[in-house]
Amino acid sequence: MIKERCIVQIKKIYQDFSICQVEDYSLVNLDSEYSFIAKTEEERSLVCITKEVPSNVIRRDDGWKAFCVQGVLDFSLIGILSKISTILAERGISIFAVSTYNTDYILIKDTNYEKALEVLRSSGYEIVE
Repeated sequence: MIKERCIVQIKKIYQDFSICQVEDYSLVNLDSEYSFIAKTEEERSLVCITKEVPSNVIRRDDGWKAFCVQGVLDFSLIGILSKISTILAERGISIFAVSTYNTDYILIKDTNYEKALEVLRSSGYEIVE
């Protein structure tokens, strides 16, 4: 059986990230290269570069690394994040995913980051620097 070559590229991101709950967004650096915010009636969440965690943080979890699906993803594409998360879950690697209008970002605890990239590489994904 010939394995079909996966055309999805994974781009490494060279930053350390933290996942936080914050009191409000007044101290968030929205000019940062990376910051992701989410708000519900129960909480205000923030994913940001670790050295930019604001002082009004309520809780934080440090030690995350990230990669993204390279390029702009069309909304008609189905299952890209699902396939990546399944491959990693089968190897015991948990993820924290954030999606933007253009693409998906996957955060992995730094202790499993290189293992995750190797698992994806061996599954046919191209890892780009």
